Amino acid sequence: MGRVTVRRQVVRVTAGEARRRPDTLAAEEPLEIRVDGKALAVTMRTPGHDVELAHGFLLTEGVLGGAADVATARYCDGVDDEGRNTYNVLDVALAEGVAPPEVGVERNFYTTSSCGVCGKAALDAVKLKTRFSPAADPVRVSPAVLSGLPDVLRARQRVFGSTGGLHAAGLFTPAGEPLVVREDVGRHNAVDKVLGRALLDGLVPLGGTVLLVSGRASFELVQKAAMAGVPVLAAVSAPSSLAAELAAEQGMTLVGFLRGDTMNVYSGEERVA
Repeated sequence: MGRVTVRRQVVRVTAGEARRRPDTLAAEEPLEIRVDGKALAVTMRTPGHDVELAHGFLLTEGVLGGAADVATARYCDGVDDEGRNTYNVLDVALAEGVAPPEVGVERNFYTTSSCGVCGKAALDAVKLKTRFSPAADPVRVSPAVLSGLPDVLRARQRVFGSTGGLHAAGLFTPAGEPLVVREDVGRHNAVDKVLGRALLDGLVPLGGTVLLVSGRASFELVQKAAMAGVPVLAAVSAPSSLAAELAAEQGMTLVGFLRGDTMNVYSGEERVA
């Protein structure tokens, strides 16, 4: 398995004085996801929880509906100059009868760590249709619970504490209990890892849950939440206009600028009890 962190010498400048010291960086390496031996996407991610990432990615692309849709998931092929496995190629074999990804889902070249939509071959494939609509979900979450979630998430960001360079996503109950928390250099990868873990644990569709992200709420993150049936998405920072539009269209509750006891509710305010 690739390293989660990397040590590197830096020059630290403080009050005009410079000295050399080691620093800890979050690792970033490519992961090629294959389906039945065919390359589907390459994403820049922090190594670790790669099987979860692949499951979450395929769930949010509409390929998977449950853990039983996957026969096997295994590392293959990727080797370094010394012939050692890099663990940067993961092949997912679909179960018998599961339809492969539709034409147009393939990602051209690679997905950056900041944007999972970039490079998608067909723009028409960006806006996917969920099989787990959250529109009718009756869950209610109090403002007090929402206000406490960022601190709970931050307390579980183990690698962020040593690097300061990772996004995080967390899945919570309406009472604020954490179900899954994951970190990654890519905000969409962190969400995929959370949703993939939930899929493997048999929790999808994720009715009655809250998904919290440590940064902004993009169109793609709203889409990923909707594809997994998540009714409430909260973000520490701002949503984009398209994210707010999609959340309203999907019947989701979208909360932004979740800081202290203040927040903006962009859609689905009836769930914020």
